[in-house]
Order: sequence, then structure tokens, then C-alpha cells
Amino acid sequence: MESILIMLLVFGGYLIMYRVYGKFIGNKIFKLSDDNPVPSKELEDGVDFVPTKKEVIFGHHFASIAGTGPIVGPAIAVIWGWLPALIWVFVGSIVMGAAHDFGSLIISMRNQGKSLSEFTGKYINTRTKYFLFFIIFMELWIVVAIFGLVIAILFKMYPESVIPVWLQIPIAVYLGYIVYKKGANLALWSIIAVVVMYLTVVWGAYMPLAMPSILGLSPIAVWTIILLVYAFIASVLPVTTLLQPRDYINSHQLVVALILLVLGVLFSGFSGELHLVAPAVRPHPEGTPPLWPFLFITIACGAISGFHALVASGTSSKQVRKETDSLFVGYGSMLLEGSLATLVIIATTAGIGMGYLAKNGEVLTGVAAWTSHYASWAAAGGLNSKVGAFVEGAGNMIQSMGIPKQIAMAIMGVFVATFAGTTLDTATRVQRYLVSETFPKTFKNKYIATGFVIFAALILIFSSGADGKGALALWPLFGAVNQTLAALALIVVTIYLKGRSRWGWLVSLIPALFMISVSQWAIVENQFNFGAKHNILLQVLNAIIFISMTWVTLEGAVKFFKTPYSPTKMDEELKRS
Repeated sequence: MESILIMLLVFGGYLIMYRVYGKFIGNKIFKLSDDNPVPSKELEDGVDFVPTKKEVIFGHHFASIAGTGPIVGPAIAVIWGWLPALIWVFVGSIVMGAAHDFGSLIISMRNQGKSLSEFTGKYINTRTKYFLFFIIFMELWIVVAIFGLVIAILFKMYPESVIPVWLQIPIAVYLGYIVYKKGANLALWSIIAVVVMYLTVVWGAYMPLAMPSILGLSPIAVWTIILLVYAFIASVLPVTTLLQPRDYINSHQLVVALILLVLGVLFSGFSGELHLVAPAVRPHPEGTPPLWPFLFITIACGAISGFHALVASGTSSKQVRKETDSLFVGYGSMLLEGSLATLVIIATTAGIGMGYLAKNGEVLTGVAAWTSHYASWAAAGGLNSKVGAFVEGAGNMIQSMGIPKQIAMAIMGVFVATFAGTTLDTATRVQRYLVSETFPKTFKNKYIATGFVIFAALILIFSSGADGKGALALWPLFGAVNQTLAALALIVVTIYLKGRSRWGWLVSLIPALFMISVSQWAIVENQFNFGAKHNILLQVLNAIIFISMTWVTLEGAVKFFKTPYSPTKMDEELKRS
């Protein structure tokens, strides 16, 4: 019953805060108005800039920011206990993450859909633009390379997901064709598309496909190459061809997955099968970094993530058709991600106790099941372990409704893999925007720019050889880089609001100060850890990230104190645009 209570309290809190705090930020601080120009209409080109219904762009935005983030982060962070993870997800998403995402989205919309680094140059100075460019490029470079690897690993873990994940592409393309070219009813045909997709899930559950080794390349390496070829094609196509319809299907898939998870909690909770088997707080598990600050680095998506600012100022700002839609897309998506992260916490701290297959083949239940999986940081830290804990726990809860566990786990496996795929090609497209804006003469052509992005990812992926796991060398940097980016995005939002709102900048300044402190702390901790392991590469890159963050923070502080408040500045800026 405690799991049901947690779920209802968190969901109710999100609904209230969206109606109260979210609308306060949108209407009173950013002064949203549908009379203001938006880039999707001003620069409409049918490829990247396309005015889109808020329900459709919501699906794209959520699928892109989520990926595997709100699953793998909470699924390992509960090693410190369910209570710290739950508090950070709830408070972080409302006060920090949603304000960060929404602020990045609306500022980009008011700057012709420009990326975060571009409007950083405008609101601070050109120097900060290039420092921020380095951090963003590092983040996206790692994301594109790692998510290719992540999906390949998921295909190996859940071969039953291969058929439905790949068949979703032609289903999405046909949905885009029938809706945008033939004028068919979007709601009706999207439901048909989702039904067909779930039929492929059942097909995949009973016909798993495993990739063999080819030409000396491991199955994971082969999948990674195929996925990056797909990412190249997907990221240069018009958004209405694949990106929008696929992500709209994913939004329906999300609804189905959330309904199954919620019903699973209710059924197993009321039947007395579901109990929290993890401790509320466990401050010193074996091998873990310190809870503070690494809880706030480990759980990014689900609370606050710098990658969200890149999606908001990358693809989403070019598709929102009117300003008032931005609150639903930017703020609402973050709260929905927090809801998913909450269900992941329940699945990994309660659902896993309903039945867990240990490595020795023994089936464990209750506290023994959780303790076995979360015995140490090393035992619970790999992707297999993190995703596996969620899928296992979710499968247990859904099985209580009478759905075979094989089907339930296939649904969850496909859910994770398809959202990871969305993040992969969105990150590729955003990286293309970034290099095109920063070096327009060299990368003006979208095919050349995208080719550069994919080539850079391949270099990183195969830097370790034919196993295709080279990107793992930089993965230890990602958490701190990602949260550093969130802090810097909040600094830019704060400076933007300082000149346009008497006290409104506090909604971003307080989160910015918090994220600066935990990110810098984590970077310093990492530097000592990398030094102890004599990892020169990570030490050098980590030091450059530290210097870049410090520089942007100091430049931002100077600009903040020099920026005067002008009550008419926002109106004048919008009139000029």
C-alpha cells in the first residue's frame, strides 16, 4: 500500500504544481503571448522549422529528453535508499528541471530557434559562447556515441525488441504520409499505428532476433554501425517524414506503458504482493561514491538534465506553433518524466521484491531480492543491471494483472529501446545544428554537417577496437558534464530574466546556484578519482570542463550584476523580432 500512496502523492503534487507554479512562471514571469512571433512560422521550411500541434511536439520533446535517462538514473540511485531518490525526483523536476527546460525553450523561440550556445553569446558575450560550445559538443559527442552503444546492448539484452523497434520506422513513415500528405485524421491513424506496433511487440516476444558477428566485428559493434547509419538518415529527413510521426507514436506508447505501470502498482499493491523492500536511506553502500553530490549527478533525467536544454533549443523550439504551447511542451514534459522516474523507483525498490532471478539461478523475493541486486555499486552499476532491475520489477507488477511476464518484459524492453532511439537521432540532429551555427561556412550543408557528427561518433566508438565500446572511455565524464550544462543554461535564463523581470530571475538563479555547487563538487571529486586511476585523458578533459564552467560562471556573474531591469525590455525585444 505504501507504493500506491507514494505514486498518488507524487502524481497529485505534479498536477497541482503544473497548474500553480508552472502557469505562474509562464504567465507572470515569461509573459507568454500568442501574439509574439515564433520561429516555426517565421522561418518555416518544411524540414526543420515546421509549426506543429502541441500534442505532436509534446510527443517528440518527451521522447527525445527521456531516452533511457529517467530509467537508468533512478535505477542505480536507489542504492542509497528510495527516499533520497524520490525527494530529488519530485522537488528537482518541479523547481529545477521544469523551469530549466521551459526557460531554454522559450528563450530559443524568442531568438529564431537558435541553440543554447548561440543565445549565450548574445546574452553574455562571444567568449562564453565558445566555452559553452566545447561543453555542448563534448556532451553530444558522448551521447551520439553512447546511445548507439546503449541501443545495441539493449538489442542484445532483449532480442525480442529488435522486430518491433525496427518496424516502428515504416509504421511511422506511413503515418506521416497518410496524415501530412493525404490529410487523414491524426488521432485515428495514430491509434491504428500504435495497435499495429503492439502487435509487432507480441511478434517480437515470440521471435527474438540475435545479431551475429560480422567481419570480425562484435554483434554490438555491428548494431552500432547500423544505428548510426539510421541516425544519419533520420536526422536529415524533414521532421514530418519520420521524427514527428515516430515520436507521436512513442507518446502513445508512453501512455500505454505508464497505464500498465500504474495499474501494475494498483493491482499488486491492493493484492498485498507489492511492498517496499529497499531501505528508506542507505548512506554508505559498498563501493559507491558519496551520496552528496553524486545523487544529483546520477539522477539527471527525471530531475534536471542539461541535455534537455539542447533538445528544447534544438529541435523543439523550431516546431512549437505558438508561445502558450511552450508551457505544456517544456514544463509539462519534465513533470511527466518525473512521473516515469517515480514509477521506476517503485519498480526497483518494490516490484523487484516480487521475484528476482539471481546470478546463481535462484529465485529470490522480498528484501533478499533487492539486497542481492544492490549488493554493491559494481553489482548494480552496469547498463544490464540498471535496465534489468526496472524491466524485472515492472514485469512483476504488470504480471499481477494477468499479462504473461514474457509479454510484459517485452513491452518494457521495446519501450526503453525506442525511446533511446529517439534520443540518438535527435542528438545527431541537434549536433548538426550546433556545428552549422558555430561554423556556418564549413558546415552549411546539412549532409556534410551530419556526416561530420556521425564520423566523430564512429572514431570514438571504435577507438577501443572492433568491440565498438570506445565511447565507454569518456562515459565517466558524462554525468558531471550534463549537470554542468544544466547549471550554465540556468545562468543564461537568469540573465535573460534579470533585464526583463523585477524578481522573476529568482526562479532560475536559486536552481543555478545549487547546480553550480553540486556540479563543481562532482568535477573535483572526479579529478581525484581519475588521478588515483592514472587516467590522463579523463584528467585533462575534466580539467578543461572545470575551467570552461568556471569561466562561463564568472562571466555570467559579471553580466548579471551589470544587467539593469527594464520593464519594457521584453516587449521591445519581441517587437524587434
